[in-house]
Amino acid sequence: MADSSRIYTAALVVIGDEILSGRTHDKNIAQVAAWLGVQGIRLAEVRVVADVASAIVEAVNALRARNDYLFTTGGIGPTHDDITVDAVAEALGVPVIVHPEARSILEEYYETRGGLNEARLRMARVPEGADLIPNRYTGAPGIRCGNIFVMAGVPQITAGMLDALTGTLVGGAPVLSETIGCWVAESEVADLLRVTEKAHAGVQIGSYPFWREGRHGANFVIRSTDATELAACSRALSQALAAIDRPPMAGGI
Repeated sequence: MADSSRIYTAALVVIGDEILSGRTHDKNIAQVAAWLGVQGIRLAEVRVVADVASAIVEAVNALRARNDYLFTTGGIGPTHDDITVDAVAEALGVPVIVHPEARSILEEYYETRGGLNEARLRMARVPEGADLIPNRYTGAPGIRCGNIFVMAGVPQITAGMLDALTGTLVGGAPVLSETIGCWVAESEVADLLRVTEKAHAGVQIGSYPFWREGRHGANFVIRSTDATELAACSRALSQALAAIDRPPMAGGI
């Protein structure tokens, strides 16, 4: 049973030279963070690493040691530079094997698509002892090794794998949020934000400034796992902004 008062955390390792080169724009960080929030788990840190085994091993070992869960995206395809499985296995100190169920899934998927060749069989390789994460799009499964989740880098496939994991992880209370917008320079209300947050236990206020229509503005996102505290903080911040003649806008600008 989950402890709703405990904060559960996860880390994400985004793997791929194409991300670091700027050729591909990552879309997985946002969707993994949003999905984790619904599960009552906070994405605490993200590391982007190249397709270098030693870098992946180091990241996996460092981040899994200080978080409840570790997710990776990228590097589990059929080509020679897809080395995530090997690196995770090295980090765990186990060999790589061909998972019989994964092989069966791929044999069925490729039966009418040219057959299962050596390259495609690479996608059935897993660290010994791993379980599979279903992939309803291309057959090639993701991998679960305890609290490590190895997923595809293609955002649509990643989303499907996350969907398959929904409800299977232990988490705390989901993080709730409200947004208040205001036409004000954040430097003008920095102390107001700090005092308001300090007055409400378990609440965090994030300030996200912008320049629009020739003037400064900011959206203040209030987050908490406690709905009552969240509402109280939102009211207090709105009242404080109104008191300095800076009208708050519920829902943001």
